[in-house]
Parts: sequence; structure tokens; C-alpha cells
Amino acid sequence: MSEHRRKPPQPQGGGRAAARRGQSGSSSGRRAAPRGATESPSGAYGPGGEERPYGGRAEARRAAQRGAGGRRRAAEPGRAGRRAAPAGRGRAVASGKKRLIDYPRFDRDGWRRWVPSWKLVSGLCIGFFGAMVAAAGLAYSMVEIPVEAKTAKAQNNVYYWADGEQMVATGGERNRQIINLSQIPKAMQNAVISQENKTFYDDSGVDPKGIARAVFNMARGGNTQGGSTITQQYVKNAMLDDQSQTISRKVKEIFVSIKVGANKDKDEILAGYLNTAYYGRGAYGIQAAARAYFEKDAVDLNPGECAFLAAMLKGATYYDPLGSQSIDSAATPKANQKRALLQMQDTLDKMVEYGHLSQAERDKYKTLPKWQNPRSNTQLSGQIGYLVDLAKASLIKNDVVTATQLDQGGYSIYTTFDKKKVEELETAVTKVYKKNIDPKKRPDTDTHVQFGGASVNPKTGAIEAIYGGADATKHFTNNADVTGAQVGSTFKPFVLAAAMKWGVRDPDLGQVQAQDERTVVSPDSLYSGKNKLKIKNYDGSVWQNEEGEEWLQVNDGGVSYGKAPDYKIDLREAMRESVNSSFVQLGMDVGLDKVKDAAVEAGLLKESLAGTSFPSFSIGISDPSAIRMAGSYGTFASSGKQRDPFSVTKVTNKDGTVYTHEVETEQAFTAKVADNVTDVLKTVVEEGTGTNAKLTGREVAGKTGTTDGNKSAWFVGYTPQLSTAITMFRYPDDESIKNRTFLEMYGTGDQESIHGASFPSEIFHDYMEEALKGQPAEKFPTPQPIGEVLNDDPEPTPTPSVTETEEEESPTPSPSVTETEEEESPSPSASQSCGILGWNCDDENDGGSDNGGSDDGGSEGEESPSSSPSESSSEGGNPRGGTNGDIFGGPNG
Repeated sequence: MSEHRRKPPQPQGGGRAAARRGQSGSSSGRRAAPRGATESPSGAYGPGGEERPYGGRAEARRAAQRGAGGRRRAAEPGRAGRRAAPAGRGRAVASGKKRLIDYPRFDRDGWRRWVPSWKLVSGLCIGFFGAMVAAAGLAYSMVEIPVEAKTAKAQNNVYYWADGEQMVATGGERNRQIINLSQIPKAMQNAVISQENKTFYDDSGVDPKGIARAVFNMARGGNTQGGSTITQQYVKNAMLDDQSQTISRKVKEIFVSIKVGANKDKDEILAGYLNTAYYGRGAYGIQAAARAYFEKDAVDLNPGECAFLAAMLKGATYYDPLGSQSIDSAATPKANQKRALLQMQDTLDKMVEYGHLSQAERDKYKTLPKWQNPRSNTQLSGQIGYLVDLAKASLIKNDVVTATQLDQGGYSIYTTFDKKKVEELETAVTKVYKKNIDPKKRPDTDTHVQFGGASVNPKTGAIEAIYGGADATKHFTNNADVTGAQVGSTFKPFVLAAAMKWGVRDPDLGQVQAQDERTVVSPDSLYSGKNKLKIKNYDGSVWQNEEGEEWLQVNDGGVSYGKAPDYKIDLREAMRESVNSSFVQLGMDVGLDKVKDAAVEAGLLKESLAGTSFPSFSIGISDPSAIRMAGSYGTFASSGKQRDPFSVTKVTNKDGTVYTHEVETEQAFTAKVADNVTDVLKTVVEEGTGTNAKLTGREVAGKTGTTDGNKSAWFVGYTPQLSTAITMFRYPDDESIKNRTFLEMYGTGDQESIHGASFPSEIFHDYMEEALKGQPAEKFPTPQPIGEVLNDDPEPTPTPSVTETEEEESPTPSPSVTETEEEESPSPSASQSCGILGWNCDDENDGGSDNGGSDDGGSEGEESPSSSPSESSSEGGNPRGGTNGDIFGGPNG
């Protein structure tokens, strides 16, 4: 043994067995083991065949075992020359130890080298989750529990007039008062818990499923809504330092919620949530909400009122019974009331289900509670509140800022409103109202009278003035915006524009061909002005509704225009005298789809257009706002260039400019079309129903309009510098009145009837005289000839229906603008052809329906057995045209 120890060191990778295999291989002529298996530069043996010491038998044996597989494969005759041991493995053996991270794996070949071992995967997972836990712990330690008092702090938003002068600073006064949980009714606590988070008292403060859903929605670019606990909502309300909708903010919110849940009592969290939540109407917290909606303290709320306010937490824009149409046209009073009632009832049902309310008590609250809408900020009285609301709604609708961001304040908002024009418009309305309207003297006819108006610059689209109502702190609907009042005959210019842009269809061609084969119409084209005209499709067939009933179009006062027997008049005269029958038939010849397109291209909103498949569509059964009517007439004033009305030019905050308005111009009509429309509308003011709107030394174009049933009256007119729309209607201002509707104006202001030629045109005149004072008078462009004169050849005398009463045979009767009585018509017999149900044949029906308008009055028609277009499109507490009219006819002015 001692001699063995004195042997010289052996090279690594060898031993006795290796030496013997080396000698055997040498003597037999076979190839020795590869050098890589022994790491010997000159072979396994030294001179004389002696082994070199390895460092001990045990170590040599282990080394030999490690390399045995490769040596055996290399030494086997059948595998000789086929494959050498992998280089990586040889290097690993040579090193005598494994790497810390065995990847790629040293003891695998090919693709297996790249498959991580379970030890590596396990180690990485443990490390990852350990890092996450450490990061979560760090984040948890860094976040702070919010303090409710901080949420009451907000900065003012400052609004400026068009000339840069400050209009008002508002928004900094946060309408909120913190109260203790003991002052919040148990019914309110249970209503919120039942609807929002029934496991509130048992959960940890976060909802993992809701969080996952929110993160998934954000990753897809959607909203973060859904699934939040009351604790999370409280934290969200309190984190006013960061209201961004980002994943990082949501993560922060989660950690704060966890910390709040661990450190605050549940009752304390619930009180904090109810004191910081937004209920709409500028009310933050339950106490402010109780005052805003019911003018009472929170402690006095009954279960029905509590369930109602819980519904407001879903989003007051879509649940406030007053509606929020200035922000979203879908948020009408009627639609909001329906949503609020359904949500309120659902909450009460859940309170019963979860044992918070008895069924007997629940049954007391099956309708919406009586609400009100006080506006506490006296700075917003008069027209200022309407101006601020209009500017805010514009910013929110156009995604400039969110409602939450505006509530936080700190913005400077530069508007388009001209202080002088706003004051002059209010003065003009007030003057006419005080002079003519007396609710005390005439309570049956002069109550609930309202006016609205808007003035738009045709060259830019800037809204320079509006009249929203008597006082924004007392009347809460902006009458310059969406009201539901139909526009009547002020819609007729869009029919004429469509006829001059696209032309009428050829009745001799098929439907498909007729869309392309059209004849552009000249204003000198002739159309029938006959009263009770039987309306036809463009191909000559008589128009019928779904029930096979024909349309007999009546004119204002039951008067026919033009010479018998064909009663032809040109379109200029038809516009001047506001003849319904001419424009209804013209609309059918052009195609109601083209009439709709013309109105939209001029600037009206699609959602404001109603009854587009009925002949009366051409005479104004739609209800655009005064702002949009002024803007669309401005398209004609600017020779066909359309620019959307806007109210904000610029928004800034501490970080700089947030928004700058850029005027976008579309060529809606050619100058030839627009200028010819203007030329025709000039005759309305100079010689027709709009003479009250004449201005001293200025050219004015415009149109009067009064709806059937005398429920609204309009005048819309313009000069090259300014376009203005004035509307008048009767509508109850008391939100507590159920099923409110527009009221007739027969006898209002001690007038036989109200029409666009009366009070609205007077207001237009008085306002425009002052608004344009000091500005040079501009003339409209001279129109170029357009189109062909249609229907110039004599037509066969039409055979009148036996039910029609012949009008007087005067050459061209011209009714005065105050004439309202329609001709007497005998009661139809069964053989008469005034329609299947005899509509438009009796005295009532000569006046038509709520699907149209008249400058000079009209009578209310009986209710149609089929749904009228105005009824089907009416929304909320502002019904579009009432519910008492049929779909046939209707005087239009």
C-alpha cells in the first residue's frame, strides 16, 4: 500500500481499468478512448506504461464512473466513429462541479438541454412570489388611509366671456356636510348595502373577482367599472389626489382598501362612503343629497327616499329624474325616471329579501318620491347658470375633461358667449313677456309660458348668446338646448335645399333608376297649393300608411293657394305663405331620406329628427334645439359652409393649455344651392309671414313656424353676421306633475293663437337690432340660377273628393298671419273618401295633428289609432309633439 502511495500522480480521467483498456486497445489495434474523456494531452499513460496518480482510489473511481458512459460509447466497436462525447459535458466533468443555475442543462442532449428542471422552475416560482410578497408589503406600508375631510377641498373653475372678462368663478364650494352614522337613517345604510355590497360586514374590503374584471377591462382599454366593494368605493371617492383610470391607480386603490379594511371599523367605513359619494346635482354626501332632492335633513329620509338616493349612486346623469340631455341625448327626463324607478324598486325588493325591510313597509313606496331641484349658488342666477351648464356639458361630451375633474376644479374656461348679446337677448324676451303674458289675468292660457333662444355666428359656429329661461336657479331646463318643442314650418328650407341639391325623382323610371335620374328643382317650379291635397308617392301612386289610410294634407286656415282648378303656385310663394301641401308633396318627390340628409348636413342632429318615413316629416314634426336651428340656418348664411355650434374656445389649468377649439368646416351645400335658399327666405321676411322680423337697413332671411295644436311657435332668421332662433311654448315647470305635456296656446297673450309671426319674430327683431348695432350692414350673395322649372305645363283638372269642401275661388288668396279658423267641413258619410276613419274630414281634423306646424294656428286632431311618429319619438317629460294628434295632415306655417 505504501508503495502505491509513492507512485507519481496519475493523470485525471484514468485508473487501472482505463490503463488496461488503453493497453488492450493498443495491442489489438483498436482506437483508444477519446482524449476528451481523459483530459490528457498525450494519452492516459506515461513512459513505461505506468499510471499517473489521480489523487486517491476513491476519487479516481468516481471520476471514472462519471466519464464511463462516454468512454464506453466511444470504445464500443459498433459505435466507433459515430459520435464523440458532447463538448459541454466534457467541460462540466473537467470542472469537477455543477453550475449554480444548471441551464442549459449539462447532462442532457439536444432539445432536452433547454427544458428546465423541476428544481429550477420551483426555485423561480418561489423567488417570484417572494418578490411579489415583498413588494406588496412595501406598497402596503407606504399607502395612507384617506381622510374624508380632504375630499371637501376643491378649487374654483373660472369662466370667461368671449372678450376675456371673467364671467363667474364657481365649483370651489363643495356642496357637502359630514354627518355621523347615527344621523344617517338605517334604511339608507341598508339600501346601499343591499344594492352595492350585501357581504359588507363580512368581507375583507376587496373583491378579487371584481378586481380581476376591472384589470381585464383596463387591459382591453375599457372602463374599470364593476365589482367594487363599499370599502373600495369609499377609497376611490377619498383619493382625490389621483382620479386617473389606470392600472397603477387601481393597484394603489386595492392596497389602500386592504389597509382601510384592516384598520377601520365597518361602521366608520360605511359612514365615510355615504359622506363622500356623489349623488348628482352637485351634492356630495347624503346630507347634501337629501337637501338637493327633498329639501330635508338626511335623518328625516323615509325608506323610499333612501332607495331613490341609492339609485343616484349608479350615476346621476342617467338616474336623476330631471334628465341630463345636455350631456347625453339618451338621458331624457322620461327615460331617467323610468330607470330611477326600476332601480329604486329593485333596491327595496333586495332590502326585503335580506331582512332589512318588512313587506308591508316596502309596499308603501311604489312610485318615485316627490323631488325638487334648488340651485344654491346665487352666482348662477339669471342666464349665467345656463351658460355655465352649456359650457360644462360641451367639455364633458367632447371628452375634454370628466365630470369628476371639473368637480375638483382648477380650470380656466374661455367661452364664446358675448356678454352684450346675452343681455340684449334676455331683455328682448323679458320685454315681450311682460307686455303680453299675464298668468294672473289669464291663468288658463298664460301659465307655463316659456321662451328659448340662441344666437350663432355663421362664420365660425360660435354660440354668442342663449336664453335658457327666466332664471337658472328657478327654472332648470335650458330652453336654448333640448326641450322637445317641434319646429314646424321652420323645417321647410331643408326640403327646398334637398330639392335643389339632389333633385326630384323621375316618376317614369323604376325605384333604382330614379335614385340616379333626378331633376334639380328651381324655386320657380310649380306645386299644388290646394288644401286637403291627396299626397302621392313620386311615381304618382297615392301614399298610404300601414293601415291603408291616405294622407290629405291641410293648409293653415283651410285655405287653398293658386288658381282653380289645379291651384299651382311656385315654391317661392309656397315658402312665403308657408303652404303645407306644396312642401309635403315636394318632400315626397325628392325622397324623405334626402330631406333628412339635407337637415343633417345643414347641422341638425340625427337623434332630433322624428317620423322620417311620414309625409309630415317635411313640415317639422322634429324637435331640434334652438342652438342647432340657429346653427343650421347659419349654414345657408355662409353659402353652404357648415360649422358645428360650440361654446368653449380654450381650457387651461396649472399645467398649461388643456384644450383649444379648432373650427372645422364642411361644404354641406354648394353656394348656388345655399344662396338660392337664402334668396327665397328673404321674401318671407320682406313680403310673407315674417315681416315682423325686418331690420333697419339690413337684409334678413328667415322662416316662421308653428306646430299643429298651436303648442309651439318659432322664428329662425339670419343676416350674414348672425343667425338666431327663437322658440315659444307652454310646458309645466313643476317636475312633480306627472305626465307633463305641451299645452295649447290658443288665447295666450290675449291672442287668438300664437304663431311664429307674432311674439317669436318680435323678439328676434328687438334682439337683432341691438345685437348688430355698430356693425356694418352686409348683403347676401346674389344667387346664381339653379335647376329646372317643374310642372309648368297645365295639368288635367283633378277630380275632387266628394268629402272635400271647395275653397273660395279667389285668384290667389293670401291669408293674414293671424287667420286661424279652418274651413267648415261636413261630416263624412260612409261613402266619402277622407280616409278609412274619416280623419281630416271634420272640423277638428282639418287642423291636422301634432305632426306638423302652422304659422297661423291650427286645431288639435283626434288621437290616431296607429302610433304617430311624434309619439313614438317622444322622450321623457318633454314629449315630442304631444299625444293627441293623428298622423294625417296638420297645418304648418
